[in-house]
Amino acid sequence: MIALEVSNIVLWIVVIALLVVVFALTRQLGVLHERIAPVGALMLGKGLLVGERAPMTDVADLDGHTMRLGAPRMDDRSTLILFVSPTCPVCKSLLPAVKASRKDEKGWLDIVLASDGDLSEHREFVRSHGLGPVPYVLSSTLGMTYQVSRLPFAVLLDAAGFVRARGLVNSREHLESLFEAQRLGVASLQEYFASKAERA
Repeated sequence: MIALEVSNIVLWIVVIALLVVVFALTRQLGVLHERIAPVGALMLGKGLLVGERAPMTDVADLDGHTMRLGAPRMDDRSTLILFVSPTCPVCKSLLPAVKASRKDEKGWLDIVLASDGDLSEHREFVRSHGLGPVPYVLSSTLGMTYQVSRLPFAVLLDAAGFVRARGLVNSREHLESLFEAQRLGVASLQEYFASKAERA
C-alpha cells in the first residue's frame, strides 16, 4: 500500500516535470521562430533606392524588338527585371523558380530577364532552358543604370515606374521576398521584421 502511494507521488512529480519541460520547449520554439524569420533578398548598398523612380530605358530583346523598361504602365502591372548570365550557376538554378513565379504571379506581374554579351550565347541559353516565353533583353546600359555588380540580381518596379524592391536573389525564397515586400509596402523583409521587433 505504501509502495503504491509512493509510486503515485513519483508519477505525479514526473508528469509535472514533463509539463514544465514542454512549456519551456514551446516558449523556446517561439523565440527561435522570431530569430529565424524568412530571409529576404540581400540589399546591396549601391544603385537605385526603393521608392525612387526608375529611369526609362529602351532595350532590345533577342529578336531585336524594342521594349521600354521603367515607363509608367496603364495596365497596373508590375515588372520584375531579373539580371542573369548564361555562365552563372546560381542563375541557372533559379530559373525553375522564375518560371513558377511567372505562372503564380501572372495576375499582376511581368518578368523580364536581362543580361548583356554575345547574342548567340544568350539564344542558346534561352533554348536550352526553355525560356522562350519569357522576355529576354540584352543591354549593358540597363545593368549600369541599376548598378548591378553581382548576379542574379532583381529589381521590382510598380506600374508607375517606381522601384518597390530590389536585391540579390539566390533562391526562390529571396525572389518571393521581393513580392512580399511590395505587398507589405516595405523596402525589404529585413526592414519589416526589424520594425516589427522594435514595436514589440
